[in-house]
Amino acid sequence: MKINLKLGMAVSCLFIAGCSSVKNVTSKDAAALKLEADELHKTIISIDTHTDAPLNLMDKGFDIGRRHNAMEDHSKIDFPRMKEGGLDAVFFGAFVAQGPRTPGGNEKAKERALKIIDTVHAVLERNKDMASFAVNSTDAARIKSEGRLAVYLGVENGYTIGQDLWMIKKYYDLGVRYITLCHTKNNDLCDSSTDPDTVKYDGLSELGKKAVAEMNRLGMMIDVSHISDKAFYDVLKYSKTPVIASHSSARALCDSPRDMDDDMLKALAKNGGVVQICILSDYLKTDPRNKTRDSVLSAFRQRYAGYDAMSEEERAKVRSERAELDKKYPKILATVSDAVDHIDHIVKVCGIDFVGIGTDFDGGGELEDCYDVSQMKNITVELLRRGYSHEDIGKIWGGNFFRVFRSVEQYASQFGKK
Repeated sequence: MKINLKLGMAVSCLFIAGCSSVKNVTSKDAAALKLEADELHKTIISIDTHTDAPLNLMDKGFDIGRRHNAMEDHSKIDFPRMKEGGLDAVFFGAFVAQGPRTPGGNEKAKERALKIIDTVHAVLERNKDMASFAVNSTDAARIKSEGRLAVYLGVENGYTIGQDLWMIKKYYDLGVRYITLCHTKNNDLCDSSTDPDTVKYDGLSELGKKAVAEMNRLGMMIDVSHISDKAFYDVLKYSKTPVIASHSSARALCDSPRDMDDDMLKALAKNGGVVQICILSDYLKTDPRNKTRDSVLSAFRQRYAGYDAMSEEERAKVRSERAELDKKYPKILATVSDAVDHIDHIVKVCGIDFVGIGTDFDGGGELEDCYDVSQMKNITVELLRRGYSHEDIGKIWGGNFFRVFRSVEQYASQFGKK
């Protein structure tokens, strides 16, 4: 029997025209809205559910405890800027790009993920006066009350499991609280939404189904960002807990396979899950002025397809070259208004209880007017301007996500971890 811990009352109002509706645009001026946002962030627990900050942490010269300038080193996150932006908690993603699906490739992927996780733990130990490692849904509030920032861990790409389901528990024991089942290509767990080659499983593989069950048992959230539409529906079929899309947006507003169409959004809400809006511009808005840049970057990616197998020094050179390309072919970025349009759409489709924010900072996420984490309150200002209540903004910034987190923990405490 499938145990239903997937929300209850919030789901029951899913298809009632607007469990929460956006009010009229406020007449308050910009200064008043900023002040209101500042005060609001003191009372809520805000979390960004997907960042690639560890990519910078793996560079031994990067000090996350020092304030950096995004215009100089292109980094989006450090602890001083988190404080400025009013962000209380964050997920650092242990990202491993898809490589050869061979015993050797799988081992390298595991080694890479474990190295990133070890690095995050070491960095937090060095900066324990500013931040603390978090593993439970209640940790963020406690750590904020201590005047520090909460850092959670996710693993981006189930490739890091290989064929070994026991790796899921190993990651869990190291503090990982979600796994993104795949990345840009198919792996042994499921099909990707963006694999250019072929559909391999038409959804989840048999190993993928077992991975879903093991994550349910342990109390680890399942992240459906990046996976194919069919794999998404398979996850909803086999998971006994709500799931998350840690960094995805609405396909109705931007026709990207990485985004979710309205049927998927409704299904996710029925599951009791949450979609965390990604602020990577390509997932928010299509701009024809970016075509030349897209062509140049496509050639760049092909040239450095073996990035994940490179040394740290080689990777640093690749990132430097990418930064130069960004200067030569500047991206036309989406705006905070564009991002909140996606929030508006999801609220309209399935209600206020199923949307949050996962920026993908340091992995491509950036907006013209929210270029790094220090500007995160600009999103709050826009939500206030559009008439969202303080209660609803609290849900968007963390309430909805932590509700899913608690449900996953509750299931494991009752039926798993034996």
